[in-house]
Amino acid sequence: MSLLDNVVLFGRLLRQAGLPLSPDQTRAFARALDWIDVGSREQVFHAARSLLVTRKEDLGLFAVVFELFWRAQSEGTELRLPRRSRPRTPDRQQRFDVFSLMAGRAGEAAPEVEVGDRAGSFSAAEVLQHKDFAELTDAELEEVRRHIRDIRWRVSRRRSRRWVPDRRGARLHLRRVLRDAAKHDGTPLRLRRLSRKVKERPIVLLADISGSMDKYSRLLLHFFYGAIHGLAEVECFVFGTRLTRITQHLRVRNVDIAVEQAAREILDWSGGTRIGRSLAAFNRHWGRRLLRRGAVVIVISDGWERGDVSELAREMRYLGHRCHRLIWLNPHLGHPEYQPRVEGMAAALPFIDDFLPVHNLRSLEDLAAALDSLPERRSRRADVPGR
Repeated sequence: MSLLDNVVLFGRLLRQAGLPLSPDQTRAFARALDWIDVGSREQVFHAARSLLVTRKEDLGLFAVVFELFWRAQSEGTELRLPRRSRPRTPDRQQRFDVFSLMAGRAGEAAPEVEVGDRAGSFSAAEVLQHKDFAELTDAELEEVRRHIRDIRWRVSRRRSRRWVPDRRGARLHLRRVLRDAAKHDGTPLRLRRLSRKVKERPIVLLADISGSMDKYSRLLLHFFYGAIHGLAEVECFVFGTRLTRITQHLRVRNVDIAVEQAAREILDWSGGTRIGRSLAAFNRHWGRRLLRRGAVVIVISDGWERGDVSELAREMRYLGHRCHRLIWLNPHLGHPEYQPRVEGMAAALPFIDDFLPVHNLRSLEDLAAALDSLPERRSRRADVPGR
């Protein structure tokens, strides 16, 4: 049975089990399989759940159907629905008939899944949303990684310098108007118009992977991976004592391979911190290329600087004047008693547009919402002297 046939069969099983499912959802799920590893149970499960389940009360039922279906497919057992007329909303007896059919065809009963008491599972998920990354257990870390990869990233859009045809545009497309007029003895019968092309703003991510950020560094790579595969233009850099570009390593489709390749590329992992020197390297070698199109720059660091603080302030000032928005994410900012008193953080603070926490899942979701609602115009900044 082909992959598409399996998608159709899975959708029919969900509908027979009582889940409301439209053909558009099934088509969206089939398209999503091109972007994930279909051999990974976790990736397929979360893709299907996000696209096929629209009600919170159906999450437990979906998990049961998916588990039975996945087990049957992994064992090579072919599932077929009986050809019979079914009402749109199956009753309870019909739902159990579906489960019996699937379990019998699979050759072995699937493990029991508790769906009656949903309050505990949702409470645990809510706790995980607010738990600090540094306090997570190994099992919770794996769950958090999956949640990070599932975050849907969107960034505000900008008007580029390129003009494109638009019936409601504010500018006449004179070339096409004259071309049409030449076909009608010089009489312009249709006024073609243009408008500015709208594109997503580029994102530049700069993350501190020094020793003081060790508890957060691995999760930041998963955050980078999700951003690269969820947005159009993203560049990723990490720094400790030197600047390292890891964009190309994170473009690999498999998330585990991508993160491992990126980690092997970083030579100064959990070492010292030279934020100013690293930003100077970025401004000198990458700034002109990446910041000229209204990019949003996100720096992730706790602000511990072992180098020259004046160099950090100078490079932050230069960087802030050449990007559309400069955002600094600090994992300690989520703690109520935190104050930005370390020298590096205090030196960088005057040049930051948005100072946000990055210590738990909720903070990452808030960041995604903030990127989607950035102001179209950049804030006024004084001129920066030439370098």
